[in-house]
Amino acid sequence: MSEKLEPQDALPETTLAELPPLLQEAVKRAGWTSLMPVQKKAVPYMRAGRDLMVQSRTGSGKTGAFLLPIIERVDFNKKAAQALILVPTRELARQVADDAVTLAGDNGLMTAAVYGGVGYGEQRDAFRNGAQLVVGTPGRILDHLMRGHLKLDEIEMLVLDEADRMLSMGFYPDMRRIKRHLPTHRFPSYLFSATFPPHVLRLSGEFLQDAELLTLSSDSVHVASVMHVNYVVPALKKDRYLVRILESENPASCIVFCNTKKMVHYVNVVLQRFGYDADELSADLGQAARERVLKRIRGGNLRFLVATDVAARGIDIPELSHVIQYEPPSDPESYIHRAGRTGRAGAGGRAITLVAADTFEGMELRRIAQQFKIDMKERPAPTEEDVSELVAQRVTALLEARLRERDRLQVERMQRFLPLVRNLSNDDEAAALLALLCDDFYQSSLEQPAVAPDEAKEERPPRREEERRPRRDEGGNNRRRGRRRR
Repeated sequence: MSEKLEPQDALPETTLAELPPLLQEAVKRAGWTSLMPVQKKAVPYMRAGRDLMVQSRTGSGKTGAFLLPIIERVDFNKKAAQALILVPTRELARQVADDAVTLAGDNGLMTAAVYGGVGYGEQRDAFRNGAQLVVGTPGRILDHLMRGHLKLDEIEMLVLDEADRMLSMGFYPDMRRIKRHLPTHRFPSYLFSATFPPHVLRLSGEFLQDAELLTLSSDSVHVASVMHVNYVVPALKKDRYLVRILESENPASCIVFCNTKKMVHYVNVVLQRFGYDADELSADLGQAARERVLKRIRGGNLRFLVATDVAARGIDIPELSHVIQYEPPSDPESYIHRAGRTGRAGAGGRAITLVAADTFEGMELRRIAQQFKIDMKERPAPTEEDVSELVAQRVTALLEARLRERDRLQVERMQRFLPLVRNLSNDDEAAALLALLCDDFYQSSLEQPAVAPDEAKEERPPRREEERRPRRDEGGNNRRRGRRRR
C-alpha cells in the first residue's frame, strides 16, 4: 500500500472557494462542483511557481490541475506562446486543447493543438495569429521550431504530461532538442506521470529545477512500487496478445517468463519474427549460446529476454522496467521472485501476467494475490485497433524525425517519389506496397534499444555542435540556434 508523498515545505490544499474569480468562473464553465484531489493538492504549488513532479493517472483530473494555473498566468493581451504542454498522442493534444478552450471561455485564450499526421498550414497559422497556449507532441513541435513557425522566447510555463508514455513513444531525442529552444529565463516546469521509473526521474532532472514530488492517495502508484497487472486473453491467441501488450507498453527492458523450455523457445521465435530484439535462456541452450546471451545482457545490449525461472537465476538486469509472465507460475513463491526483478533500488516497474481465459490460471493468480496481499489490477487487453493507432503515431513520429535529418540534396532526391506515393495511396491494392514500406521501417526501429534519459549523456558543447548540423542542412528551415534554458 502506497503512502502520500508531499514536498517537504508542504502547502495546504486549496478549495474552489479559495480560487481567484477568474479560475472560479473557469471551473463553473467546466461544470465542476468541486476540485478533484490532484487539483486541490497541485494547484497551490503551481500558482506559487514551484517546479513539481506529480504522480497522477488519466481520469484523475490532472488536466484541470495544470490548465487552471496556466489560464491565470497567461497574458491574454500578448500574442505569443506563453505556455507549452508536451503530450504523447494527437488525441491527448486535442483533448487538452479543447479543455483549455472550455475553461478559458471568452477570456481570449488562443490555443494551438499541434501533432503529426496532418498538414502544417493550420498549425502554422495558429502560431502566426498569436497562440498563447501550445499543446502538442514533441516531434511536430520540433518540426515547427526548426521551420521557424514557432518561437518559445516568451514561455512562462512548461508541462510534460504523461511523461512515461512520451518516453515509451520514443520522443526523448526530440524533447532534448526542444529544450535548446526554451528561453534562458527562469520559469516553472511540471511533470505529470503515472509511474516514476528511473528514466522518468532523470527526465525531470533535465527539465525541472529543484523538482518536488507529489503523490496523492493510498491507492496511487508510489515512486518505489511495482504495479501488478493481469490481462485475461484467449488461450489460443496468447502469443498475439503478448505482442499487442509489448507494442502498447514499449518496455525499455523486459524479461518474459515461461514455465517450460518448449514454451520459452516458441515465445522467443514469435518475438523475433515480429521484429523484436529478443533472445532466450533455457536448460536446452548450449554453453556457448548461453555465454553469448549473457554477454548481451551484461552489456545492456538485449532488450527482451525469454526464460524459465531456473535459467534466469543469478541474472541481474539493471533498471528492468517490465516483467511479463506469459504463464503464471505453479509455485506462488516464483511469482514474487519474478515480479521482484523489477522496481528495484527505488524505481517503479510493472509486473504483467497473461491469463488464459476459461482456464485455472485466473484462479491460481487470484490465490497468489490473496496470499501475498498484492493489489492485482485486471485490465482489458489492447485491441488490434488500439495497437494500430499507437503504431501509426509512433511510425509518424519516427518518419518525421528521419525527415528532419535530411539535407537539401536528400530532400530534393526524395521529391521524385512523391507522384508515385500519391498514386499508390489512391489505389487500395497498391496501398499494400506503402504498408510494406512502413512495416519494414517500423520493424527496423524495433531492433534498436529504446532511447531514454541517461545521466551519462549530459549535453556538452561538442555534442551540441554535432547535433545542430542536421538543422543547418535542412532546406528552407530556420537556422537560428536554440538556447539552452539553463
